[in-house]
Order: sequence, then C-alpha cells, then structure tokens
Amino acid sequence: MLIIIAATCRASSFILRSNVSCARARAISSSNGFSRAHGSGNTWYEPSLMDHMLFRIQECNRVPGNIELLDFSVDGKILGKVTPKVAKRLCSISTESSEPVFELRDSLTLSKAAGSTPESRTAAVGSVMEALRDSDYITGWRNEMYPVAQSFDEVSSPVFLVERAAASLLGVLEYGVHVNGLVKEENGNMKMWMARRSKTKSKFPGLLDHIVAGGQPAGLSLMDNVVKECSEEAGIPLELTLKGVKPSGAISYANYGGKLKNEGEGVMSRVVLFCFDLELPNDFVPNANDGEVESFFKWNLKQIAKSMDPACNDPIKPNCYLVIIDWLMRTGAISPDSPKYLEVLRTLRSGTCN
Repeated sequence: MLIIIAATCRASSFILRSNVSCARARAISSSNGFSRAHGSGNTWYEPSLMDHMLFRIQECNRVPGNIELLDFSVDGKILGKVTPKVAKRLCSISTESSEPVFELRDSLTLSKAAGSTPESRTAAVGSVMEALRDSDYITGWRNEMYPVAQSFDEVSSPVFLVERAAASLLGVLEYGVHVNGLVKEENGNMKMWMARRSKTKSKFPGLLDHIVAGGQPAGLSLMDNVVKECSEEAGIPLELTLKGVKPSGAISYANYGGKLKNEGEGVMSRVVLFCFDLELPNDFVPNANDGEVESFFKWNLKQIAKSMDPACNDPIKPNCYLVIIDWLMRTGAISPDSPKYLEVLRTLRSGTCN
C-alpha cells in the first residue's frame, strides 16, 4: 500500500513526528521535499501547510453573515436559496405567453403558470432564464441541463431541469465530478496531472485545473459522466478509465458571489463534488479534445503543496483545491497529529451534502 508523504518547498521547517531520525529526515527532505513511509505510518507534520489548506477551503465557503437569504421551494420541498433582490427580479419577469413564472409567498416558489409537471416547469423556468440571458443578466450559457432536486437521491426524478449557468441564481444544489489523475513513477513517487484552462473559458480563464472535471448533467450516472469527461477533456480511452478509476467520496461547499453581490443581488453556489482517483500509466499523455484546456503537465506533491500558499501567483481553480486536499488527507499524506487536522476534515464538507 502506497502512502504519500506531503510537504511544502520549505522542507527545512518540517518536523517529522516518527521514529525516523532528524538527520535522516533532513537528508530525505533535501532531495525532493517528501518521504516514503517505511511500514510504520510515518507522515509529515507541517503546521503552515494546514493553515494554507484552510485558506483554500475558506475561499470556496464565503457567505457573509449579514446576507439575507430566502428559501426557494416547490411542493413544500426547499430546493434553493436566493436573496430578496434576486427573488424580486425573478418574479418581475413575464414571458409573452403567460403571467410570471415565479411568485413570493412565505418563500420564493413557482406560480400556477409553471404547471405541475417536471416538463412544464422546465419549460417555464427556462423561458425566464432565457430572458435573463438575452438581457446579459445571466452569462456563460452552456446549453447543459442540471436536475433540480432536494438531494442527490432524487435527481433521477427531479422537480424540473435548469440551465447550468442559471443554477446558482436559484441557489439549488449543483453536483459535479472531479478526477485526480495520478501517475506512480518508477521510484514510487506519485505525481498528479494538472491542466491549464483555456483563456476563452467564461469562468476562471487560464487557471490551473484537474485533468478532468465537469458538472453532473441530467440523465447520466456519475461513472458515465466520468467516462464521458475523461474522453472529451483529456482523450483518455475508455479502457484506461475503467481500469484505473476509483470513486473516493465527496466534498461540498457554499459560496455567495456573482457580479452584483456587493449590491445585495448575489447568487448562492451550493455544490457537491464527487471525487474520483484515476491512476494512469506512466507513458500516457493527455490530449485536449474539446478546446477547454491549453496544456497538461504533471506536478509532484511538493509543487501541489506550494500552490496552497495564499501568496502563490499561479493558483489552481478554487474548488479543485478541496478535492486535492481531500486526497492528501485520505491517502495519509498529512499527519493526524497536525494542528487543525480535524478542522480541515470538517470544513471539506461545509456545504449541504445531500
């Protein structure tokens, strides 16, 4: 069993909590910044790295305490969270064929004009979101439909579907898959494939990213989505994906943002990401097939840890950090004796994880 030992580039500041001598630890750290465990569960202990990981987690979990949020509910099910200004805007929109689709009661809800079936509600909500797109209120339109449900167990029979770019406007739960692309080198060290996002992307252009990541659309299983995204985003053949992939849990976060957040009309991103580890052969090189990635390259754990530093000038896309931190924690890279270890574990699932 391979246990990865993580550290930052300032290896001389590390304290090794084990029966390995300090001299041996210094010799190992000076060579590559990391050490292999020798059967006794030895791991690195690095307080500053824990602070850096918490910083990256908190980046995705910024919800000001003074923000008023209303429930968005349908048929008695609370599906999302919206600000009063967003609710007012939604209720003010009438399409050519009907009265307003949204209305305010005790919470934001759908009116009779939306109908009572998933199909009619999808069409009605879609007409509102298209109007907001046409006025440039919603940007980054994807033509990708997300299921709207109270929990992941119910996405196979959603209340309705909504355009991906509009999901955060309603504050509904969004699901996605992120893949840690791993390569075990001949010397036993593990590296992770990274991707640089295209500068034409509507969100986080040019930032570093996972080798494969994507939203969870309606009508696909998680594994089917992983297979699809691996092929589309990195040119990974089906047989390599199925041979090397392992589901590895989930993380969640909640963040208040949007271009009008300072005017009280921001949006809530409530996200659950399913994590997958994919071990790839040493001789495999990813290939960008869909134009969303500029390049791929491998990072060792030292480089990954260094990028956690808030001062890093070439960071990874914020939500990717949570998946990578989760991987470091569950693979034994971080000593459980580290300060704030349990805080890191707890905050990796700060959002609704339903």
